[in-house]
Amino acid sequence: MSDRGAGAAPSRVAAILGPTNTGKTHLAVERMLGHASGMIGLPLRLLAREIYDRVVRQRGAAAVALITGEEKIVPARPHYFVCTVEAMPLERSVEFLAVDEIQLVADPERGHVFTQRLLHARGRAETMFLGAGTMAPLVRALVPDAEIVARDRLSTLSYAGSKKLTRLPRRSAIVAFSTEQVYAIAELIRRQRGGAAVVMGSLSPRTRNAQVELFQSGEVDFLVATDAIGMGLNMDVDHVAFAGLRKFDGRRTRWLHAHEIGQIAGRAGRHLRDGTFGVTGEALELDPDLVEQVVEHRFDPVEAAEWRNARLDFDTLPDLLRSLTVTPQRFGLRLTEPALDEVLLRRLAQDAAVNRVSRSRGALMRLWEACQLPDFQKTTLDEHARLAKDIFEALTGRRGRLTEEWIAPRFAALDRDDGQIDQLSARLSGVRTLSYIANRPDWLDQAQGWRDRTKALEERLSDVLHERLTARFVDRRTTALMQALNVRGDALAAVADDGEVVVEGHVVGQLNGVDFQIDRGGSALADRALRHAARQAVTPEIARRLGRLAAEPDEAFAVTPDGAVMWRGAQAGRVVGGEPFAPKVRLLGDLGSVAARERATRRLEAWLASEAGRALRPLRRLKTAIESGTLKGLPRGIAFRLVEAGGVIDRREVERDLAALSQAERRTLKEFGVRVGIHSVWLPGLLKDRARGVAQAFVADGPARPRATGLGILSDPPPSPRQLSAFGLRAVGRFTAPVEWLEALSERRGKGGGRLGDGDLTELGVSEAEAKAVLAALKTPRAQQAERRGRQPKPVKDSPFAALSALTAPEPAPARRRRPRRRRTAAS
Repeated sequence: MSDRGAGAAPSRVAAILGPTNTGKTHLAVERMLGHASGMIGLPLRLLAREIYDRVVRQRGAAAVALITGEEKIVPARPHYFVCTVEAMPLERSVEFLAVDEIQLVADPERGHVFTQRLLHARGRAETMFLGAGTMAPLVRALVPDAEIVARDRLSTLSYAGSKKLTRLPRRSAIVAFSTEQVYAIAELIRRQRGGAAVVMGSLSPRTRNAQVELFQSGEVDFLVATDAIGMGLNMDVDHVAFAGLRKFDGRRTRWLHAHEIGQIAGRAGRHLRDGTFGVTGEALELDPDLVEQVVEHRFDPVEAAEWRNARLDFDTLPDLLRSLTVTPQRFGLRLTEPALDEVLLRRLAQDAAVNRVSRSRGALMRLWEACQLPDFQKTTLDEHARLAKDIFEALTGRRGRLTEEWIAPRFAALDRDDGQIDQLSARLSGVRTLSYIANRPDWLDQAQGWRDRTKALEERLSDVLHERLTARFVDRRTTALMQALNVRGDALAAVADDGEVVVEGHVVGQLNGVDFQIDRGGSALADRALRHAARQAVTPEIARRLGRLAAEPDEAFAVTPDGAVMWRGAQAGRVVGGEPFAPKVRLLGDLGSVAARERATRRLEAWLASEAGRALRPLRRLKTAIESGTLKGLPRGIAFRLVEAGGVIDRREVERDLAALSQAERRTLKEFGVRVGIHSVWLPGLLKDRARGVAQAFVADGPARPRATGLGILSDPPPSPRQLSAFGLRAVGRFTAPVEWLEALSERRGKGGGRLGDGDLTELGVSEAEAKAVLAALKTPRAQQAERRGRQPKPVKDSPFAALSALTAPEPAPARRRRPRRRRTAAS
């Protein structure tokens, strides 16, 4: 393409130079489409795919070819070729030709390819080289007939200093220089800011485009990328933050050059929108002089272009090696350091088997082609050399090409989409290698079929990788909520019939009654977003429900033994204090106006007081009689003790009062529902299920709930008498026992003549030792003291303990017979 026919008009050669965001690539594409045919070489496969899609939209797929190392889409009669620089088919003649990022002539790895295009690639009518302003002196020296066109940046770029990762503004791109650092930063952004898209040069175009779409669509506000974004990838970035200022360039880890910082930072801002750049993470503040260079786009000019002899000698292997060391005989060019293909060639040249085969010109050309296989998998040099040798031996073997037996097992090993991000990325790199091979029809049998299969596998793995990246680095629910709540005022929010609360299609919690339970987020940011969602989606509904609750009839409410106050089957509040006839209720949740919540709380308390009056009617009557003075004297004192204890007391506490009661006073207590038993004084009406359920609601926040039936162990700390009464229990020594159970225990012992049979123990659900311990605890202190002295105390006359004493008195021991006293004799 560098030669033109005699008498033809000279091709116009222009170098369009300037910083980023000057519209250079856009200009080149528009100029290319203004010609009948054209070709553009781009530095990255990702960028080539982007431009290809753009041209296809304007001219149709039948008119555009895409040619990269791993992908070839070539219709029957293409007019336009979009390629990576290395893959440009220069044997095709086109009217227009352009090469982007021409400043890469100085790149140690690829520079010689760009230099060759700069010196020799031409379009028939127009040639355009696009790049940084630092190329102007070198272009004048190497291409004297080129027209230099300087373009200014369309927007202003300014330095914003250092910011923490968690303080970066929205629409920021964070640039790191290793995969590990990219992943670590993206993970932090997900936890603190909702999520980030990930862009790296190693990603397939499909994965990269899907990730970029996350950012472009606004689903995430942050992009974490390698320096690949500096090569013409156009995105709506407002701020570029460097997470580091050192990179590994393939040979060593070094500081970034000023022009590299400028190239990457220049991605901030787009068209007429200004942008900023700065540092973050562990990166140090930029030197003021360096900042001035970047802001003003003043960098040292490129002094020389990397060059390698393109006229290689394939006569013998030594001749080929020698031709690669030919030095340029021209100012502005310098011999490049050995690239990967040359390093592989020199290594394989030391292999005896390769030397034996490489004796013909054709074999040497095959060897050179095999050495130019890109190392997509970033393996060791030895491993990559073995692959190159394997390919060379197949190409020079009996079949003269790679067969299905060679590629099929390699493809099968990659044909799986399980695993995590690193495993998928490694497989994609392997697929890229096979795609490169499949795009060499002179290498592989049935190349078209394998091209289709490798492309389908790459797309499938790319989609899965995108899903894994998104799942790991994007909290989609949180970002959707943040977008809905912070960006738009018309977020779609609803409460379903079952109480499920949905915002923008994402479930954020459950509304039960007036209580909204927020789903836990994966981070503090997620929790904040959910709280915002609650206020937007739930507050209006809660306001309506509070109004309805305050106007409900009594039938709509209930209370459970654990203290929950229910409203139409859903918990609305909780008993938190007071006493049964003047309760305190805490309304659940914290949403709704203060006035509405206060009205709802008062309604719940009023209903609960009424319900306690109905369910605990015997206790209510006693309390009213005490307060009104209806009960006087000894009955009033006993009733007061009963009310204080919740309806159950130990008879021993009021024994002397009971003994002093007149028959009329006993009848009065009986009329108020008070029962006097052998061991206890209690209100039997409070032992009904409804009464016990209400009473227990007022002691639900006390110590552990005691056992409600049969004999139990007294907890430590022990429950209060009021809590025990709510369960119909009493404390007896180290036990808790239902009051009626205690009466049954003494009754059975009395019927058994002072003893409990096995059947009695089984009926009562206790062992003999437990029964004895309970009976011992029921004795009065006087009785216990007398028992220790070995005699029975005198019971109070007419006391039930007199009867109990008779039941529990030990049987008299049989009298001992006295031996007759011997009469003393004089002899004794």
